Amino acid sequence: MKASILSVFLASLATGALAEMRIKSGEVTPQQLQAFNAPNAVSMSTLRERKINQLEKDRAAGVYDKNRYKKSGGKKCKDGKAGEYSCNKIDMLGFLRHQDMGSHAREGNDIWGWTDPNSGREFALVGQADGTAFVEVKKDGSLTYVGRLPTQTEDSTWRDIKVVKNHAYIGSEAPDHGLQIFDLTKLLKADPKKPRVYSVTKDLTAHFDGFGSSHNIVANDETDLVIAVGTEHKLKCRAGLWMIDVSNPRRPQDAGCVSSDGYVHDAQCVIYRGPHASYQGREICFNYNEDALTIVNIDRRTMPRQISRTTYNGATYTHQGWLTPDHKYLLLDDELDEQEKTGPAADQHTTTYIVDISDLTWPVFKGVYKSPQRSIDHNQYIIDDISYQSNYGSGLRMVNVSSINTDDTGASFEEVGFFDVHPEDDEVGGEATFTGAWSVYPYFQSGVLVVNSIERGLFSLKYTG
Repeated sequence: MKASILSVFLASLATGALAEMRIKSGEVTPQQLQAFNAPNAVSMSTLRERKINQLEKDRAAGVYDKNRYKKSGGKKCKDGKAGEYSCNKIDMLGFLRHQDMGSHAREGNDIWGWTDPNSGREFALVGQADGTAFVEVKKDGSLTYVGRLPTQTEDSTWRDIKVVKNHAYIGSEAPDHGLQIFDLTKLLKADPKKPRVYSVTKDLTAHFDGFGSSHNIVANDETDLVIAVGTEHKLKCRAGLWMIDVSNPRRPQDAGCVSSDGYVHDAQCVIYRGPHASYQGREICFNYNEDALTIVNIDRRTMPRQISRTTYNGATYTHQGWLTPDHKYLLLDDELDEQEKTGPAADQHTTTYIVDISDLTWPVFKGVYKSPQRSIDHNQYIIDDISYQSNYGSGLRMVNVSSINTDDTGASFEEVGFFDVHPEDDEVGGEATFTGAWSVYPYFQSGVLVVNSIERGLFSLKYTG
């Protein structure tokens, strides 16, 4: 009992100290990050309200007005600039405004990609408030708009897209939207001279209407599983993992729920190949649940089992994260700690939490990496030694995390390149606002990186370092 009281006391001291310190990468200890609750955490309704307020403010200021942004081709990064955009070792190969991709709302959100397995042709799937735009990414990185799929019901700030095999699975927070299932091989015959607006009734492979709205779509290509999270349904799944078997995309099948921890904002589900022997080969989901990281075994989908639930000092809105290739660590984003100045993010510099998951029953927050810029983090994906981070106002940041197995404090992480798609806040060193880059798709074999900007449109980029 005494040890427990002492731990709580020390944790409270650490929390107070972190709130006042200018934290640098590698300066935070696991003891300082340890927490038993998350008093600063808020719900999705609070986050949604803040984003909508930002959106309405920007709309009133003309940020989304037609022709506000100029058309542009490729621009090399030279002396820290590619045209108006700050950069380092990343060239701009192409750019399309949202209006150039058929959007009347001209407001962007998520992005994913698809590569035709036969021809190798690459396509960006660009989320917008009023639908999904399809853009071919040419070998030279230039962009060609080929068509779009409108929203199923009405416009929404939130749209999310994932791919399993040759089908896109698209959800949205638009009421009664459900899950659009679209055959991407249709794009191979698209005529870029006459971009087609596909029908939400005639051109879908299928439409899953078990739920109405959803916040994010998660996919595990290895198991033909699509998962909707943050779903709107009065009873089922409690906004947790809503699993859908898409082994036959024409007949998607309800595959069960993970509802024990309530609302899930985002997740990554994998066949686990990490060091915890008991779970090797099992299908494991790493869930970002607003105030904690929750790990769940879904190998038996009708009987999922929660393995652990871990919060941390600074938890304000646990948003997203990604595993290292060896499944020993994950990097975690908190979407509101910078804006609220909580924990290690008190200085509003983008803060990435480093979590040791070598024991799935006892994850340990080991340290933090701090970006040189002030900005809110949103989505990141890790390939080999690089974390591709989409950090709102500071744009795409490429961080070398190869040192993580020898130094998991974050002190040896290094930013190796960046491309800032939101120049408006450059003079003040960045701001913690919901403007700029929503997400990045870094998985094309060509090495082209595509970034979806909320205000401007689609950027095609290439690392030159």
